[in-house]
Amino acid sequence: MPLHAAGPTQIYTFPDVAALSQGLDTYVAKLSEEAIHRHGKFTVAISGGSLPKQLSAVLKYNKSVDFSNWIVYFADERCVPLDHEDSNYLLAKKELFDHVNIPKENIHTIDPTLVNDPEEAAEDYISQLAKTFATKDSVRFPVFDLILLGVGPDGHTCSLFPNHPLLEETTSWCAYITDSPKPPSKRITLTFPVLNHAHHVAFVAAGAGKQDMLHLLLDGPGHLPAQMVKPVTGTLNWFVDDAAAAKITSATFKGLERL
Repeated sequence: MPLHAAGPTQIYTFPDVAALSQGLDTYVAKLSEEAIHRHGKFTVAISGGSLPKQLSAVLKYNKSVDFSNWIVYFADERCVPLDHEDSNYLLAKKELFDHVNIPKENIHTIDPTLVNDPEEAAEDYISQLAKTFATKDSVRFPVFDLILLGVGPDGHTCSLFPNHPLLEETTSWCAYITDSPKPPSKRITLTFPVLNHAHHVAFVAAGAGKQDMLHLLLDGPGHLPAQMVKPVTGTLNWFVDDAAAAKITSATFKGLERL
């Protein structure tokens, strides 16, 4: 079974969080190896929440991964200092960066001098993206090798919240938000055009608390932010444990596979 064949959304289930992290390690390590072989680097964007811990639980011990060629961005970030408890960077640093050899210059954070000016912080992040993915004039959107996402209880992903005007953004690579319904209110976030131009996108969700939202997202119609992630030519995968998948209906359940 291919790990990431092009086609419909693929859902991988695991008996528990430990097995999920093992499966995520297999998936990410394979994509990293392929990308580095193809173009000498692995460009990845990661989210906050529980994702860094689930990602790093096994991956940080995987000696076969060439972390020295990783280039890391954040799918979204809170406008707080890098050592603030709400910082997605700080969480990822503690869980992953402190344990692997990703060059410091390859980890792209929000500019800590701009946390009080979300608009400028977003513009600076666009400039950082442009240095990695060529100039804005020569490439329409960045194309990440992998974007790793979580999903909130309201169906939000990144800092793209239900019924927010940012859901309609079609040109900017990174946008700012000053009225996030979830604190802190000021953030920057990658936009749907960037998410949907990635080679691979993977959602990670675990625990019984995700049951109702996964049932809504994967079985029902609607336009919740997580449902708007639809890679144009890339692949979309879900990594979930059995507890989170418990309410997915039989129609969709037929598409679930064990990794």
